[in-house]
Amino acid sequence: MAAKSARKSAAPRSKSAAPRKPRRKKAEPKSRGLGPHEVASEAVAFPDALLQAVREDGGEVLSVYRDPLGGHPVVFAVLPIDKVEPTPYQRDLSEPHVKRLATAMERLDRFLDPVIAVRVEGRYWTPNGNHRLNASKLLGAKSIVALLLPDEDVAYQILALNTEKAHNLKERSLEVIRMARGLVGANRPGKESAFAHLFEEPSFLTMGAAYEKRPRFSAGAYHPFVKVVDGFQDVPLPEAIAVRDAQAERLLELDDAVVAVVNALKERGLQSPYLKNFVVARLNFLRFRKDGPPPTFDATVTRMLASARRFNVDKVKREDIGRMGGGPMEPDEEQA
Repeated sequence: MAAKSARKSAAPRSKSAAPRKPRRKKAEPKSRGLGPHEVASEAVAFPDALLQAVREDGGEVLSVYRDPLGGHPVVFAVLPIDKVEPTPYQRDLSEPHVKRLATAMERLDRFLDPVIAVRVEGRYWTPNGNHRLNASKLLGAKSIVALLLPDEDVAYQILALNTEKAHNLKERSLEVIRMARGLVGANRPGKESAFAHLFEEPSFLTMGAAYEKRPRFSAGAYHPFVKVVDGFQDVPLPEAIAVRDAQAERLLELDDAVVAVVNALKERGLQSPYLKNFVVARLNFLRFRKDGPPPTFDATVTRMLASARRFNVDKVKREDIGRMGGGPMEPDEEQA
């Protein structure tokens, strides 16, 4: 038995198995960044123009320091609250979260978590702190403390971090497509593929464009195949946005056909919160794909659309849907 177990453990891994990612090595303790005295040191080129602008805007500079990781200058300031606003491309505000946060702040009678901000044409955009900002406004605050960063481009980087911790697919997707449109509006040069580190996943751009057109879009049902066939566009960002809008239209066309099938199944008395996921899974021919490159986005949607239009609901049994079960749905999804 032991020999058999040894032979089994020594068997080579399948060629089709995904290679394991190397583990990130833990850095040596205290091997990077600045010490406390270096963080507080004035041996740094302070952003004097920004300091002056804060005062002209009616704010006050509390201190300037260097961040302990990269040594970049950070301005700790208090700003007039009416001059602080969210970036125009981040996730939607959660009113319940704002109310809960305001209640907690009022109970504590303190504001202890500064927002992060960048100055843009006399206003202050916060890519991290919109809920805290609105909770403070709800409580009638006059000012808000902020960690003010001299480099406006850092706002996009911070927003990318927010994207990673967003609550659901809808928030991630809307934030990413708004970020892309914001970059176009700011005339930032470059191809879409050059911003991959900000957008994280190409499917978020397509899903975001679809959510803009249909806020109750059930992206969770389509995401498994879209992330396989979607990719970053190697064209200038304005052209890529046009591609995203076109792909979103195709996806919504498929959604209309899927909804028609779902309604037909309901008329036959089949009820399940996962009906849409069931139908899309049946249409998704990619699950049978062997090795090799996946088809294009358009080819995939065209084939699935044709399958949806000839979908025979009479062949679907109640146990088929029961076996599928389904994963957790996005809270914004509507299965109709």
